[in-house]
Parts: sequence; structure tokens; C-alpha cells
Amino acid sequence: MLYSTVPAAQKRRAFRERLASGELLRFPGAFNPLSARLIEQKGFEGVYISGAVLSADLGLPDIGLTTLTEVAGRGQQIARMTDLPAIIDADTGFGEPMNVARTIQTLEDAGLAGMHIEDQINPKRCGHLDGKAVVDEDTAVKRIRAAADARRDPDFLIMARTDIRAVEGMDAAIDRAKALVDAGADAIFPEAMRTLDEFAAVRAAVDVPILANMTEFGKSDLFSVDQLQGVGVNIVIWPVSLLRIAMGAASRALDTLEDEGHLTSKLGEMQHRADLYDLVDYEAYSHFDNNVYTFHIDTTGR
Repeated sequence: MLYSTVPAAQKRRAFRERLASGELLRFPGAFNPLSARLIEQKGFEGVYISGAVLSADLGLPDIGLTTLTEVAGRGQQIARMTDLPAIIDADTGFGEPMNVARTIQTLEDAGLAGMHIEDQINPKRCGHLDGKAVVDEDTAVKRIRAAADARRDPDFLIMARTDIRAVEGMDAAIDRAKALVDAGADAIFPEAMRTLDEFAAVRAAVDVPILANMTEFGKSDLFSVDQLQGVGVNIVIWPVSLLRIAMGAASRALDTLEDEGHLTSKLGEMQHRADLYDLVDYEAYSHFDNNVYTFHIDTTGR
């Protein structure tokens, strides 16, 4: 009831243990706390919190307009509603290396299990758009070193995302990934890989876990879990999928409401009230209220 009863440190430790096992962990993107609960209910291994989704939720494009306060606040709301580990997109770290250090500690305090910082310049772009630019290796390395130095919980995952593949090619991506691992990154997020062979090349180049981003309408083909596991990927995210599906359904429902004047034909597509109540654990709140308000005061003086 209310929030997860699993402490953040315990989530992080369990996440690290599963990550070390070599299995592929599936992290669908949660667009709000309720969807995080649904991800857990459906049996997935973790929750991903996308910067693109946080921006879109505010009606903004994904170009670095969100602040650390906004990202950490939303991350805390989502992370505390699930027993699953949650990893969050921290863009470029919200400033210079000292800002990156503050970002790490703020996200630790928010109960996240990990985060990733990318090597784009500011203002950043969505990782699957053209026209990206990346910082030089020294700047990228300093971001990761600052993150590693500021971390207080050794189980908090520091992931380095590199966008250099789309700018300078695969050889540069391999070199950048190695440099980021040497700087202290616990995992590598190679953005906008185009083929399974490219994922396999990153896997062969570094000895830390790697993440695959299976976002729709982007540069990468939409590989299956089995395909990604076959080339050694350790985490796969679908960052915007649930938001896209929900917004698509909402748009169609509004069209129906405009055309028909009611939503009777859409009832079969809606989450039933009973399912919503189950997801938010309504019965536990009811029992809590009953326990609080249905008591008797002893007036006998004993």
C-alpha cells in the first residue's frame, strides 16, 4: 500500500546481482507511476524512465529543456511505486562535471537504481534524430569520472551512453565505449546501433554490461529479445513504446467521441475499473481505513 516497501539500496543490490548473472533484463519505459506498477505486475525485470517521455509529458521536445529537479522528481514518483529497479535518463548530466556530481547524488536520493549520461553537446537531441553532435573524448570522460567520484552507494549503476556512432561511425563508437569504461562506467549504452553485428562488436570490445534501445521509428531495427540475447546484450529498453500506444489509443478515442458522441464502442479497449482498483491495491486502502475508523474506546476506566 502507498509505495514499495523494498528499500532503494536493496533494489540496487538485487539489480546488480541479476545483471552479473548474464541474463537479458527487460526494462519497458514507464510514462507515469501507474504504468510502472503495470510493468511489475506483468513480470518484467525493471522499469526505464525516458528523458524523451518526461519531456513529452510536459509538452516539450527532447532537446535538453528539462531540469534536474523535474527529472529527479518524476523519477522518485515512479521508482517508489514499484519493487523493481528503475534506471533513468539523465541527459548530459545537467551541466559541467560538478553538476554531474550533484545529479548522481540527487538521483540516488530519489531512489533510482541507476542512470545514464550521454556524450552529446548541449542542447542535445533525441538519439535517433539526425544532426547530433558529440563532445570530445576528454569532456565525455570527465562526465563519467565526476559521476563515479560522486556516487555514494557502490551499487548505484552509472551507465555511459555514447551517440558517436551516428556522427563518426563504429570505430569511433568502440573507442569511445572503451574510454568511458576506463573512466568508471559500469555499463555502456551504444545509441543508434543499426545491426546485430554492431551490438556484437560493442559486446566484444568492453567487459561491462551493454544496453540496447529498441525505440520505434528510429535508426535501429526492432530486434527481438532472443536476437539481442544472442549477441550478448544485457539490458533492453523500449523507452517510449507505452506512451506511444497510450497516446495513439487516446487519439482514436477522441475521434470516436467526436464522431459518435459516446465511447460505448471503445469499452472493450479500456482498462476495466476492477483492473485499475487491483493495480492500485484499492482493497488494502479500504482495509486500512476500516482498521483506523472501526475501533471502540474503552470507557470502563480499566
